Amino acid sequence: MEHKMTNEQITIGLQTLDDWKFTDGFLTKSLKFKNFKETFSIMTQIAFECEHQGHHPNWENVYNNLTIRLNTHDVGGITEKDFVLAKSIDTITAGR
Repeated sequence: MEHKMTNEQITIGLQTLDDWKFTDGFLTKSLKFKNFKETFSIMTQIAFECEHQGHHPNWENVYNNLTIRLNTHDVGGITEKDFVLAKSIDTITAGR
């Protein structure tokens, strides 16, 4: 079972991510794309990766804006699983 990370561990981990923040108990990132089609395409790619990792985000999409919020519900906080998924999302969205 995953262990909940401390605030210090989260702060250190955030340094390895691209534009993620720790807000209200979640790793959070907001992205903006050209249009809805591009946004939905990226969401689909992320969804396949989430299924592969067995870890799923809370997310919201409004037209070309996507907000992603990660935490590990089982432990009520942030774990290494969240950082692994966030890095995968950074890879998928790189250069967008």
